[in-house]
Amino acid sequence: MSRVCELTGKKAITGNHVSFSNKKNKRKFNINLTKKRFYIPEEDKWITLKISTSAIKNINKKGISAVLKEARENGHLVK
Repeated sequence: MSRVCELTGKKAITGNHVSFSNKKNKRKFNINLTKKRFYIPEEDKWITLKISTSAIKNINKKGISAVLKEARENGHLVK
């Protein structure tokens, strides 16, 4: 499974590691992913999502139902 947030669609980006001598080597900036279970009271079930920490903050702010609805509208979540 790839390192992509299931709710926001965030994924790794590339950049340069710059040394003291100003040499540039390619590197990858991975996102901070965690696997977390959520209870959805409307559907009366638990789901497990692989999401970024910024998505967890959005869930705390808006609620799981609203965030899932937005993700489905944006095409990130198919479930």
